[in-house]
Amino acid sequence: MKKATKPSGSQKPSNRNHKVFSGISPRAFEHEADRAALAGLRNITGFDALLKKVVGALGEKRMRLLFLANAVRINEKQRPDLHRSFVEACEILDLPEMPELYITQSPELNAMAVGIDQPFVVVNSAMVQSCSKEELRCVLGHEAGHILSGHALYRTMLVVLLRAMQAIIPRAIVMMTLPILLALHEWSRKSELSADRAGLLVSQDPDVSYRVCLMLAGGGDIQNYNIEEFEHQAEEYQNEGTVTDTLFKFLNLMWFSHPFPVMRILELKKWYASKQYQQILAGKYTRRSDDDDAEMTTDIREGIRTYKEALPEGKDSLNSLLQEALGTGGDFFQDVSDFFREKKESLKNSRPDSKV
Repeated sequence: MKKATKPSGSQKPSNRNHKVFSGISPRAFEHEADRAALAGLRNITGFDALLKKVVGALGEKRMRLLFLANAVRINEKQRPDLHRSFVEACEILDLPEMPELYITQSPELNAMAVGIDQPFVVVNSAMVQSCSKEELRCVLGHEAGHILSGHALYRTMLVVLLRAMQAIIPRAIVMMTLPILLALHEWSRKSELSADRAGLLVSQDPDVSYRVCLMLAGGGDIQNYNIEEFEHQAEEYQNEGTVTDTLFKFLNLMWFSHPFPVMRILELKKWYASKQYQQILAGKYTRRSDDDDAEMTTDIREGIRTYKEALPEGKDSLNSLLQEALGTGGDFFQDVSDFFREKKESLKNSRPDSKV
């Protein structure tokens, strides 16, 4: 990958009135549950390096060759308008390197960030045809956010492992790993909420981000849709909170890698109104230079708190059970984080050149 183009002598990208978030850490915008899961993975010494070798050997090169052969690579000479929008999205989030961008022929409204050592972005042709320039920049910002957060590595791992399991692993073992698969899907959904926030930081216009959610729910032609009515629909879904409703919501969602569009628009509205979003716009955000000092325990506790707050109020048995499970989970994650912190300190102190 080549270095991302930076706006010289300015805090605005070329020909835009948008703010640039220089050196922004993905921790500044990641959803709390996503950040908690990533914190645990990032603090396992050598885990990322091992994962890169294993997954890279299984599928990264093959995926890139597939799109190189069967898609259109976008650059200054190939659809320069799309290239410019992608550059602007990467500038706003201050990506350290400029990923490759491909457009592939598909009627599905979708885009993705894949790869490990050199992650790249793929956008389906239906998305390009359906989006306005501002909406497409928001989508590209969403994918740039995935790359900045390191999601491409773990999402590629999920895709490769799922394909391997379907091909070579007996059904009995698949059933034994069901909790792991469900957990990975849950993380995947939360990672999408993080990337939605990145898209909002790029668009800096909530209506643009809301329209993308509406498009994902109702198809590409949204000119005759009413965004406010869709927001009312989302609120109705949120307020359906009986025990049976909660169970049905879980069963409907459990095998989806992405949250439902109504959930995404609700999360975006909540984050847009938050102090966190306003502070980022004001330039008060965590920077990548501060990531080494981040406390994994704090991230995990924040993730647990977010899940508890998301549960419906009430004394019904399902709610009580979930609350109890989350409390136990909080103790478990605390034990795990303490273990890795002790191991990390032990390794650090055992080095000859370690400093006090």
